[in-house]
Amino acid sequence: MFAGVHTALITPFRKNKIDTAAFKKVVEASFKGGVTGIVPCGTTGESPTLSHDEHHAVIELAIKCARGRGPVIAGTGSNSTDEAVSLTKAAEKAGANASLQVCPYYNKPSQEGLYRHFKAIAKATSLPIILYSIPGRSSIEISVETTARLAADCPNIVAMKEAGGSVERVSQLVATCPAGFQVLSGDDSLTLAFMSVGAVGVISVASNLVPQAMSDLVRHALDGRFDQALAVHKKYYRLFSAFLKLDTNPVPIKAAMSLAGFGEPTLRLPMVGLDEEKTALLHTTLKELQII
Repeated sequence: MFAGVHTALITPFRKNKIDTAAFKKVVEASFKGGVTGIVPCGTTGESPTLSHDEHHAVIELAIKCARGRGPVIAGTGSNSTDEAVSLTKAAEKAGANASLQVCPYYNKPSQEGLYRHFKAIAKATSLPIILYSIPGRSSIEISVETTARLAADCPNIVAMKEAGGSVERVSQLVATCPAGFQVLSGDDSLTLAFMSVGAVGVISVASNLVPQAMSDLVRHALDGRFDQALAVHKKYYRLFSAFLKLDTNPVPIKAAMSLAGFGEPTLRLPMVGLDEEKTALLHTTLKELQII
C-alpha cells in the first residue's frame, strides 16, 4: 500500500503566511522526481506552528496539487486525542488518502494510554493510519508489542513510520506485526539499512530536494538491486548527514530548498534559520553534489 518514497513536505512561508506558489512548486518537483506520495503537515511541515485553519488549508492544498498522482498522507496527529480525531476527520472529509499519527509528545502516556489513543483515532476514521514513532521528539516510543496489538485490533492501522534509529527494531516490527503491516523509514540515512531487513520505503525529508535520487534508491532496494541502491546512498549520504547535523529538522532542509530556488528559508519561532557559517557549508555540499 505504501511501498516507495513519500515526501515529508516543507511548508514554505513568505511574510509569515503560507507561500502557496512555493508549496505547489515543491509538490510538482516531488512527483516529477518519481515519488510515490506526499505527506503534508508532518514534522518537516512545521505542523506545531500551524493554526488549525492553516493545517486544514495545507492538507487541502496538497490534495489539490497532487491531482491523484499519489497518496496524500495527512499529518493529523496530536498529543490530544480529541484534537487528533478532529484533524483526522477534517483531512478525510477533504479527500486525504491516509493519516500519519505521531506518538503523543510531552504527555508521556503509558503504553496502554498509547493503545487507547490510537484505537480511538482509528475508530473515528476509515482512513488507513500510519503510526509514527519518534522517541527523540516524543520522549517515548510506540513499543513493538503495542504496535502489534493495534495492528491486530484496528484494521485501518496498517503501517509504522519508524524514526527510532534501530535496525533491530525494524526486524522486530516485521516479525511481530500481522502479515501485510508495513514499515517505512523515518530517516533518509537509514532507509537502505531498514529496507534490508524488511521496510518498504521512506517518508523522506531529502526528497523535497532530491526526489529522483530517493526514488531511485528505494526502487532499486524494492527490486533487490541493493548494490545500485547502495551507490545512491553513498553519493547522497553527506547530504543526509548535513540535514541531521547542521540543525534540527526542518531548519537545514528549509535552507537547502531556498538555495535551490524553492522559496524563502523562513521558519516560525521558536525555530530559527541556519547561521551564515552553516549555510555556507550546506551551499558547498549542494554545489559539490550538483544539486544547485
